[in-house]
Amino acid sequence: MSAEAERLRVVLCWHMHQPDYRDPDGLGYHLPWVYLHGIKDYVDMAAHLEAVPGARAVVNFVPVLLEQIDDYARQIKAWQQNGRRISDPLLAALAGPGLPLEAEARRALIHACSRANRKHLINRFPEFSRLVEIGEWMCRHDEGARYLNDGFLADLLVWYHLAWLGESIRENDLRVASLQAKAGGFTHADRAELVALIGEQMASLVPRYRALAGRGQVELSVTPYAHPIVPLLLDIQSAREAIPEVDLPTLRCYPGGEARARWHIRAGLDSFERYFGFQPAGCWPAEGAVCEATLRLLEEEGFRWLASGQQVLCNSLMVSGRGAPLPKDWVYQRYRLEDSQLSCFFRDDGLSDLIGFTYGSWHADDAVANLIAHLENLDQSTRGMENRVVAIIMDGENAWEYYPHNAHFFLSALYQRLSEHPRLQLSRFADCLDDTAARPTSLSRLVAGSWVYGTLSTWIGDPDKNRAWDMLGEAKMAFDRMVATQQPPAEILAQWERQLAICEGSDWFWWFGAYNPSETVSDFEALFRSQLRHLYHLMGLEPPEYLSAVFARGSGAPALGGVMRKN
Repeated sequence: MSAEAERLRVVLCWHMHQPDYRDPDGLGYHLPWVYLHGIKDYVDMAAHLEAVPGARAVVNFVPVLLEQIDDYARQIKAWQQNGRRISDPLLAALAGPGLPLEAEARRALIHACSRANRKHLINRFPEFSRLVEIGEWMCRHDEGARYLNDGFLADLLVWYHLAWLGESIRENDLRVASLQAKAGGFTHADRAELVALIGEQMASLVPRYRALAGRGQVELSVTPYAHPIVPLLLDIQSAREAIPEVDLPTLRCYPGGEARARWHIRAGLDSFERYFGFQPAGCWPAEGAVCEATLRLLEEEGFRWLASGQQVLCNSLMVSGRGAPLPKDWVYQRYRLEDSQLSCFFRDDGLSDLIGFTYGSWHADDAVANLIAHLENLDQSTRGMENRVVAIIMDGENAWEYYPHNAHFFLSALYQRLSEHPRLQLSRFADCLDDTAARPTSLSRLVAGSWVYGTLSTWIGDPDKNRAWDMLGEAKMAFDRMVATQQPPAEILAQWERQLAICEGSDWFWWFGAYNPSETVSDFEALFRSQLRHLYHLMGLEPPEYLSAVFARGSGAPALGGVMRKN
């Protein structure tokens, strides 16, 4: 065996995902997270790879995110060329020239500009921190916001967007340095300059990742179109495979679920090819949620690999008769389901969670040294075994605001040290497929589950989640009746199908449940009902009365604000 083949493969897989925040009636964006993560995380993640030519990674994009990135770039260009208003209210307020006059609108704007990590995005900049404190004090007092003049609001908006900029922009763009040095008294020209910078960054994202893929540094993969939990579309009862006693919705099965799953997969592939110019080999199913039928479907649609969570593999090995104690390398192999050619990789939960939940409070050098020590120990303990691969899979955006300087020092050191390591080899999943000397390990069963606890309980089983499935099921049955009776023209049917797809996305169900923060639950609950109402309106139907009433409220404060879960 060659020295190259003996090195332990390490795959860093970053999942880029935001749900569709666009108002279904075309009135604008409800939440700004696509462009804010765009100018902070998606930009920086590309820059880190560009800076280390020897680095390798897998980057997974959700098609509805790609569409929104493109939409922001187009809207900002139209604003620059002909003054057309930007439909995101926060970005439109930055662009100006005017600012809201009503006290409630000003209060909402101040609140929006305080939605950022207090330690790393607000307190890092004393001028911004002072503005936030003033705004919060004024908003706690009746009518206080009306006494804050336009100059205050303009400065707050500029600093909010400066704070959200990625370190690669902050270090290299003189416009940013000039605005930060000015510190306050920002003019409309300053604001316009910042919007132009944001537009440039949003327009650069797809070409930069396409170029990284073209150079072989990045393998790009995809998730089905609107990020649905495919196993639940195929069979709601599959939730019982990991939790037999789980409470399920009144809806016994999702009508036409297999056809809808295929629609998401094919629409996702079409969207991916439109932006990147080729078909991907791999898929990170939404939330790593899989079942045996999901694998068969993805293989039929041409995928060569998928990835899921470690606990899914553990559950599957246990029911396959390969019970405890499991072999020491059990998660560090490539698997195939019997009678399938689709390769399956499984996330190392421990290492992924160290990056997601622990290292943010460490010194970057200590964190990287600790991770590499874990990998070196794995290399030693599995040496001599074939088919070794460590899959570190996590969000490409949500963890970094919990690190100083957007994890700049951690990620820079991580890529550099791993790319130079004599015993570890940064790889892509496609590289593992090309290793003809190692045969995948056979898997006789695959238990339905996801990266979160190895179950589907994050999206079903809670009373609010189950109620949402019943609402979605009723809408789907109405959709089926209208398609059968009306036989709409192709372009009208396409509108209906896309709107239905947005309603089928996983994020609504993720946020329903009392354990999530009330403000975020409120945002997603209202948007979910709005999306369902719009589907009924598109079909010319009166929405059910229950879609006018709130059905889910949160009260919790989970790890890192609820955006991630630790296994």
